[in-house]
Amino acid sequence: MPKTINVVVIDDSAFMRKSISMMLESDPEIKVVATGRDGKDGIDKIREFRPDIVTLDIEMPVMDGLTALGQIMKEMPLPVLMISSLTSEGAKATIDALSLGAVDFIPKELSYVSLDIVKIREDLISKVKQIVQSRSLLFRLQRIKAASSHVQSPGHTPSAPGNRVLKMPERSPKAVVVGISTGGPFALLQTLPKIPERFPVSIAIVQHMPPKFTRSMAERLNSLSKIEVREAEEGDTMEPGVALVAPGGKHMSFTRSNGSVKIRISDEPKGTLYHPSADVMMKSAVEAFGAPILGLIMTGMGKDGLEGLKEIKKKGGYVVAQDEASCVVYGMPKAAVDEGIADVVCPLTEIPSALSKIFGVQ
Repeated sequence: MPKTINVVVIDDSAFMRKSISMMLESDPEIKVVATGRDGKDGIDKIREFRPDIVTLDIEMPVMDGLTALGQIMKEMPLPVLMISSLTSEGAKATIDALSLGAVDFIPKELSYVSLDIVKIREDLISKVKQIVQSRSLLFRLQRIKAASSHVQSPGHTPSAPGNRVLKMPERSPKAVVVGISTGGPFALLQTLPKIPERFPVSIAIVQHMPPKFTRSMAERLNSLSKIEVREAEEGDTMEPGVALVAPGGKHMSFTRSNGSVKIRISDEPKGTLYHPSADVMMKSAVEAFGAPILGLIMTGMGKDGLEGLKEIKKKGGYVVAQDEASCVVYGMPKAAVDEGIADVVCPLTEIPSALSKIFGVQ
């Protein structure tokens, strides 16, 4: 029998505590061992029950979620899943929480919408299981300290430090396209601020997030980075040293006009699992740039990005995958590695230096 996953649910709303508990315990492998009515009460419950994972509301009396999260990470680090309000203020607070060490979040309003309850329950249960089962959990909770391993080609035994050779692309890529999901905000906070100021190509990012959250994330990244980072808008031009983040709930694609590549934001195609979709963005980039590009696939559930990366490879492009040890969830990168299309596999801490070497900048 699989090990039962023990959860502590912390929320000032009795309705939310009950709703989240019922959704979680609809899976026989999950047990809510305790609930807390505010941050202080929740921390007491965590100390007593030592759960595998915690769900944590942000806005609470006595002790709010961010204060509680800081104390949890300092005293007894464990996986924390935030319950977030779908407002601009809630999005900013959620990005703060992810920066402090929370692993992921679910939107609070959707938790009790009856028409979506099945999908929300499935997402919540899936996230809880994937996070708890993550082999890199210890690294994640310790803020992913610098790993001893460096950039390596997939399947190769690591060589002695200082002797590693980065397989370089035959032709210099004309852009970087990034697909990322669960654990993404923290991972992006570890990479984009380390990209050199004079980075010679544009960067496009698909992070699976609802509307408002992507804008808050882009603003936080921009405040910390040497390059410009912003949420993409219709008609934006892909420019060197600029990273554009696809807006939550919309697809980002590209079109070539008068020698430049411009952004298109659309609801189409509607039949995709994710909005935005890494596959949609990457396939469009291949067509619009008409030259080799670099695909970077990072931590996240599922296989979004795999088909786009295949197209990148077919057109002579280059693929970098985050390694298993540094992923919160080794799903999206694993799909690329298993398919044999990753040119290089990097720990999270080595991705900025790998990009710098590939593009010849420091």
